[in-house]
Amino acid sequence: MSRVWRVVLSLAVVLLVGLGAPSAAQAQLHTHLDENGTEVVRSLESLRDLDYQSWQVVAYRTGAPGPDAALTLRIVGYPGKVRLDHPTPLQVAAGRRHWDLADITTANPKLASDSRDAAAEFDLKPLIAELRKDRPLRLALNGVFVELPVPPFVVAEWRSLVQAS
Repeated sequence: MSRVWRVVLSLAVVLLVGLGAPSAAQAQLHTHLDENGTEVVRSLESLRDLDYQSWQVVAYRTGAPGPDAALTLRIVGYPGKVRLDHPTPLQVAAGRRHWDLADITTANPKLASDSRDAAAEFDLKPLIAELRKDRPLRLALNGVFVELPVPPFVVAEWRSLVQAS
């Protein structure tokens, strides 16, 4: 095989592999039905705070897509290692913008009766309604973590929950 053909073949393989690979910013949403048969669409990520503690961060929408859809952010720590008090608002910062997301943990019967207190839920809708770009966020939960950075690709997933089906 001539050298020119090897170069052409190599370029073709690189292009095919490059075009077929998903981008890092592509939403990784998962859809399932809850125990009542209601559609749930969620984004699940594991993030580390500035103290290098791992947190599971789940943003989810229940029911039909659209601007009136309920959006919830669940933050889960390692049971036995952390205890989350309720109600404690989640502080969110993006540049000079700040939000205090309401703690709605006690509205979820499963979390309200869980004695481990390792999870908290917050109303994500006010934040998503005001965000216009996929910019990095900084989360703070008083007495739990000072700063939990959320990268732009995760924010993009959260924003896409509103219309995802």
